[in-house]
Amino acid sequence: MLSAKSLFQEILDSDEAFRLFCSIAAGGEAQGGWENGRIAALVPAGLRALGPKIARHGADENKHGRIFNALLKQRGLMPAQVPPETDYTLLLERRGIGLAHERLSREVPLCDRDVIVYLAHSRVTEQRASEQMRQLLRIFGDHPALGRAVRMISRDEDDHLAYCHEELLRLAAAGHGRTIQTVLRECALAEIRVYRDVSLAVMRHMGTLLHWSRPKAALLAAGIHAAYAYERLGGWRRMVSLRQPARRDALGTPPVPEAEYA
Repeated sequence: MLSAKSLFQEILDSDEAFRLFCSIAAGGEAQGGWENGRIAALVPAGLRALGPKIARHGADENKHGRIFNALLKQRGLMPAQVPPETDYTLLLERRGIGLAHERLSREVPLCDRDVIVYLAHSRVTEQRASEQMRQLLRIFGDHPALGRAVRMISRDEDDHLAYCHEELLRLAAAGHGRTIQTVLRECALAEIRVYRDVSLAVMRHMGTLLHWSRPKAALLAAGIHAAYAYERLGGWRRMVSLRQPARRDALGTPPVPEAEYA
């Protein structure tokens, strides 16, 4: 039976597929760590209180990158080169979503709108990350080799999403509500297209490594297109709603004291 669990198990059982999966994940997390670090350094004076939370966000992303690399090391694998068509972060930037690397590389403070763009971009992408990690948590939460790593990352992604909700609501109350909703909508509609394209590219590479039959590859591609159709018709709205999270100040408290997986 073709299911998410069976697909992830195939990837886990293949050194080359697992190597590609972890390399793609590690690269994206490291890129997110760099971006958050630069934003924390450039946050405008009026929003200076956000700086430590943004820095914490970046530190978590860097930690996740190290975790994925540690999973590779456990199996004696070296990171693979990430195909550009599977680089989710790069493709989002090319669509003008989030803050451009060229902007973050300059030593010029950000403005309030830049911070709104950052938080809106994060709210959308952290929704995706939280959902993906919860899926992996259901499948591998009790796995002897992967369970601890999955639980740690999933908890962090939920905290990142809670932080984005809370800070965007704070900015909306300060009079930025219309701008926030406009930017959130733009981000969400671009993200679902990029996610579809990246998913198709990853599946093509996995299909080659795992020697999938044409019918199986076609069925998986059809599923990705169907998921995109659902998101385009209205599923994207879950990425733009804002509500006070159950866990408040998720990135303003010290990290849970736990030895890092890596």
